[in-house]
Amino acid sequence: MKNLKKLSKKAWSAKVFAMIVVCFTLSATLRAQDTAKAKRPSPPAMVLGKISDANIAINYSSPSVKGRKIFGGKLPYDTVWRAGANEATIFQTDKDILVEGKKLPAGKYSFFATPGKKKWTIFFNSETGQWGDKPGGATNMDPTKTVISFDVKVKTLNDLRERLEYYITNDGFGLRWEYSDVFIRVK
Repeated sequence: MKNLKKLSKKAWSAKVFAMIVVCFTLSATLRAQDTAKAKRPSPPAMVLGKISDANIAINYSSPSVKGRKIFGGKLPYDTVWRAGANEATIFQTDKDILVEGKKLPAGKYSFFATPGKKKWTIFFNSETGQWGDKPGGATNMDPTKTVISFDVKVKTLNDLRERLEYYITNDGFGLRWEYSDVFIRVK
């Protein structure tokens, strides 16, 4: 009986040790993935804010201009864009909100845009987690999963914004890149 108890303690100790090794390995792997993402040419970025009583989070990858013409050049006008780089941009709200007068239920959405010279079309899509572009360059947005879409005006900035950046104010959120500033009203 004592031998069984000793064996059980040894077996239990071995299992605990194995679990610790697995947890350590997973943790190291996740840290390595985060480090790899941070070293991308378009590193991950996040902006958090509050609009009324809704907590908003926008997760995106932030590309740079790098001397290129972006809107109407690298990103042709009237073509759907993932509104960032790498994985599709994610917009998350913990409360139902009105976006440009349209109801957006609490949840997590992919955020896409179709840039134009004077206006952009904005899309909130229920499919999340996909890479932003398909092989060949087409945007990876399933239009049948669009929850809301609408048009907004684009404002021209005087100064170049080298990196794409999102921002949140009391009245909504927006993005700035190159010479464009697009603001979306939220209540």
